[in-house]
Amino acid sequence: MIEAWSAADVRAAEEPLLAAGVPLMERASFALATQVLRDLRARRRSVRGARVALLVGAGNNGGDALHAGAYLARRGVAVTAVLVAERAHAAGLAALRAAGGRVEALHEAPERLGGVAGDVARSDVVLDGLLGIGARGALRGLAADLVRVLDAGPRPWVVAVDLPSGIGVDDGTVPGPVLRADRTVTFGAAKPGLLLPPAAHLVGELTVVDIGLALRAEPAVRRLEPADVGRAWPVPGPGDHKYTRGVVGVVAGTSTYPGAAVLAASAAVRAGAGMVRYVGPPAVGQAVLAVRPEVVTAPGRVQAWALGSGVPVGFGTAQAGRDEGQHGRPGSPVERTVPAVVDAGGLDLLEPTSPPWFVLTPHAGELAALLRRRGEDVEREAVEAEPVRWARRARELTGATVLLKGSVTVVAGMDGTYAQADAPAWLATAGSGDVLAGVLGAMLAARSADVVGRPALAAEVAAAAALVHGLAGRRAGQGGPVAALEIAGAVPAVVADLLPRG
Repeated sequence: MIEAWSAADVRAAEEPLLAAGVPLMERASFALATQVLRDLRARRRSVRGARVALLVGAGNNGGDALHAGAYLARRGVAVTAVLVAERAHAAGLAALRAAGGRVEALHEAPERLGGVAGDVARSDVVLDGLLGIGARGALRGLAADLVRVLDAGPRPWVVAVDLPSGIGVDDGTVPGPVLRADRTVTFGAAKPGLLLPPAAHLVGELTVVDIGLALRAEPAVRRLEPADVGRAWPVPGPGDHKYTRGVVGVVAGTSTYPGAAVLAASAAVRAGAGMVRYVGPPAVGQAVLAVRPEVVTAPGRVQAWALGSGVPVGFGTAQAGRDEGQHGRPGSPVERTVPAVVDAGGLDLLEPTSPPWFVLTPHAGELAALLRRRGEDVEREAVEAEPVRWARRARELTGATVLLKGSVTVVAGMDGTYAQADAPAWLATAGSGDVLAGVLGAMLAARSADVVGRPALAAEVAAAAALVHGLAGRRAGQGGPVAALEIAGAVPAVVADLLPRG
């Protein structure tokens, strides 16, 4: 699992070490230089004679870059530091000059921006040390101008120092220009903005360097890795049967969108549900049975629900499942006793508050509509710009766990936030969300009693479902386009790969 701590928590962990004279900057800069040397060896035959440019701001990140540059210069790398502010880390500058590095004071001659940017772009590696975790807001002035020029031309290999300059450290927002990194080397611990959208797409490969911090606070954001999901997957034993493995009730699809029911039910079957029970119009049920004959259409016991996929907003899940009898709409007293995935048209039928074992699965537009119904003045664009803020706000207003779908899926739960970046861009296709609902429904059914007994677990299960869904999309598409039913079909092989061997 990757865990990320807020900037305040990281600074609090640094303070006693700095007071004790622990050389944190030296540790960080040495690790940074070591990683750059690895990258140089991978990208060219010889380190000696390679060109590295340092983009240096006024803070400690600039100092990290300068000290790393000094290490590199002593290894025969041609290093140039580009200063964009009058102030720079004095000891770092002295170390770089003593090692034979060059200093380009761009702030003293801003008219040379184009020529300097051209030289930077021809480097083998660029270190972005413009801003650190103490900065707030967008890049401004000469730093912003330099990044815009670099982004407009051919890109060298970029290594961000601790984080790409200009991203929201704690919330992943991107308020202005950011130089997209190919790698980010972060010190002590990952920061939330490195895992959260939209900034997560600017981070590149994330390398976390241990510099000896003791972080006692709870992580602000977590990201599950495949081994985490494999260890927690409920594998049936010889004493299990279809009811102990979990029964998923699917209320999805309409005569206009019957495919959503087929996809959700197929995904629940392929994710290992002991039984899938379809509740809804008979014509849609026949479409489900034509593809998945093992699905049951008779009423009976359900341990988790998947509600609303393929049901247009305003149509009503109760109308889509008008034959569901006693189960009523999501949020009724019967429904509140077991976990539920609430998607699409199910979202507009929620009661004012829901239990935390309800997992809402909106995309950005649906989340904005849900929030507006609860008094928030927010549009889709605002949700896309600040997804973690609005997912957490929806969690506060509804009481439910909120899984905000996107290229990075954000899950806001009782005790924290997850950010999963497992899906290829090809997964943005019709029906993909219906498959996710089915996978998540099966996973909640398999652990129904645990989730109701320990409601914070709902967020972890939802994040695990996002991981499985994303990996299934990768396997099904093999780097190219993918259809939703193929995603469902790839789930068993993904689960088999996740399970521990032996």
